[in-house]
Amino acid sequence: VQGHPTLAQWRDTAGNRAMAIDLDRETPAVILYTSGTTGFPKGATLTHGNVVSNYWSTVHHAGYTPEDRMPVFLPLFHVFGQNFIMNGAFTACATLAMYRRFVPDVVLDSIGRDHVTMFFGVPAIYIALLNMDLSKYDLSSIRYEFSAASTMPREISSQWTERFGRPIFEGYGLTECSPFACYNHDFQHKFGSVGTPVENFETKILDEEDREVPLGKWGEICVRGPGVMRGYWNRPEETEQALRNGWLHSGDTGLMDDEGYVFIVDRVKDMINVAGFKIWPAEIEQFLYAHPAIKELAVYGVPHPEKGEIVRAAIVLKENASASAEDITSFCLKNLANYKVPTAVDFVDELPKSATGKILKRVLRDQVTEED
Repeated sequence: VQGHPTLAQWRDTAGNRAMAIDLDRETPAVILYTSGTTGFPKGATLTHGNVVSNYWSTVHHAGYTPEDRMPVFLPLFHVFGQNFIMNGAFTACATLAMYRRFVPDVVLDSIGRDHVTMFFGVPAIYIALLNMDLSKYDLSSIRYEFSAASTMPREISSQWTERFGRPIFEGYGLTECSPFACYNHDFQHKFGSVGTPVENFETKILDEEDREVPLGKWGEICVRGPGVMRGYWNRPEETEQALRNGWLHSGDTGLMDDEGYVFIVDRVKDMINVAGFKIWPAEIEQFLYAHPAIKELAVYGVPHPEKGEIVRAAIVLKENASASAEDITSFCLKNLANYKVPTAVDFVDELPKSATGKILKRVLRDQVTEED
C-alpha cells in the first residue's frame, strides 16, 4: 500500500531484539465476541488477568496434564475454543490436534490413531455422536468428556453415561467471564447441574430488582470474580447494564440448591409468555428428548394476536424414524400442562446454528415471522 512500509522494510529496520512491553493484569489482552444467539454479537474486552485466571482454573478443574491429547475443532475465535481448550492445554503443556471443523469420521479416526485422552464439544456434537455407529472406532483412550456453550439436555447426558460408563462433565461460563465460572466436580457430580463456583468466583441468583432469591427459586445467574471482563468494546451503556452493582448479569435464568450447585433453567430472553403464563423452552425440550424418534429440536415462542405468544417446536428426526405433529402433541400432553404443549410443530432437516454449534432460535422466529 502506497505510503506504508513493506514487510521487508519492517524486517530490515526491526533489529534482532524484541521490544519489551510493560503489561499488568488490567491491560486488555483480547476482544472476544459473544455468540449473538439472542441479539447482535458484542465484543467482550478481556484483560491479561482475566485470561490467566481462566487458564489456571481450567487446568485445575478439568485436570489437564502434559500427557493429555485433545482435538480442537471448535472455532478459536470463540472463548470456549480459545481460552478453555487451547490456552488451557498450552498452560498444562498438553498436545493439541487442530481441525478446521468437526468432521465426525476424521476426528473419530484420529482419536484411536493419536491416543486422544480428552474430548471437548457442544451438545449438538454429542447428539450427533449418539446417533452414529461408533463401533468401528477405537475410543478407548478417552478418559474425559466436557460440554459447554449451551445447556446439555439431561436425556442426552443420561444416554451418554449409560453407553460409555462415565458422565459428560459440564461447567458454566460466558464470554464475558473468560469463560469459566462454575464446574460440576467429579468427586460430587450432580446430574443436570453446571456445578459450583470455581476458586475466587461468587455466584448469586437475583430477581428483577437485583435482590437475592431464596435457594431453589429461579432468577438471573450473576457472577463476579477475576475472569469478569472490563466491559463491552465501545458499548458503555450495555457495559454498565451488564456489570451493574459489581455483578456480571448473565442473561441466563437458573437456581441454586442448598449445597451451592447451580442449575440452568433457560435464557431470560427465550422465556415464552402465553396469556400470562411464563414458560421456559428448556423444560419442554428436556421432556421431548425422551421421544424415541427425535434427534434434535428447538422450542421457541412466536407472536400471537390474542395470547401474546404461542409455543412452537422445530424438530429433526432420527434417521429412518417417523413422527407426526399429532404424535408430538400427544406425547407432550401426557406430562405437560396444556399451555406448554407446542401449538405448531415443524419437521426440518437441520436447525440453524452458530459457528460454535449453538441453536439460533432467533433465526427460527424470523423465518416464521417472514412466512406469516
